[in-house]
Amino acid sequence: MITVLGAGGFIGAHLAAFLDRSGLPFQAFGREGPPPGRPLGHVVDCVGVTGDFRARPLDAVAAHVGRLPALLDAADFESFLYLSSVRAYRGGAGPAREETPLSLDPADPDALYDLSKAAGEALVLSLGPKGRIARLANVYGIGQRDTFLAAIIAEGKASGSLCLRSALDSEKDYVSVEDVVELLVKIALGGRRRTYNVASGIRISHGRLVAALAQATGWRIAVAADAPSVPFPPIDVSRIREEFGFAPRNLFDALPALVAAA
Repeated sequence: MITVLGAGGFIGAHLAAFLDRSGLPFQAFGREGPPPGRPLGHVVDCVGVTGDFRARPLDAVAAHVGRLPALLDAADFESFLYLSSVRAYRGGAGPAREETPLSLDPADPDALYDLSKAAGEALVLSLGPKGRIARLANVYGIGQRDTFLAAIIAEGKASGSLCLRSALDSEKDYVSVEDVVELLVKIALGGRRRTYNVASGIRISHGRLVAALAQATGWRIAVAADAPSVPFPPIDVSRIREEFGFAPRNLFDALPALVAAA
């Protein structure tokens, strides 16, 4: 039995749909969580606050760590898989491996998300072998929201143009939600390690991404004069490649469907 928490969100909804198609036994709950005393089997915790965490710092901390002590103390589960983020590696030179020590600065206003996820990781890892972590890259797919990719596609469709607020040489690692949910099930049911990078392992620059969008749509592209360069370390995905035979889908193949669905 797999229990999905946060099934009303983007990843949680895709995970529940994948489990339903696969015929695997599962149960799904929203942010309110399961009723007390219910056996949960293998939990995949998809609850979180993403792109709007800056405007909702208290909600982000509550979602990522505040609700966990009571849940972990009372729930009946075989394992607990917590969704974290590769943002935890920001500022590092890379390649970012699961054992890479994290360096987080509480004085950085953008670090609240990373710090709250790191605190959630620590609580889940305190469970011992029952606790596992999946550090996700930038997840894309139909129904995406509150992400950089979703925002620029929405802007382009609305106006026929888009203006980047970060420089063209800025980079992100993008991973398909279809790849993510398949990996989460494999990790939850049989993962041999405690922490996994769930990413494509490929950095894509803003310049390459918007060039592909412009070619496909004819949108006009501009970059703000003061746009900063936002580098990101490469994410090492050898663990999921070697353990699960992972080969990522191609973001550029998915762009036409993402634009059409936005």
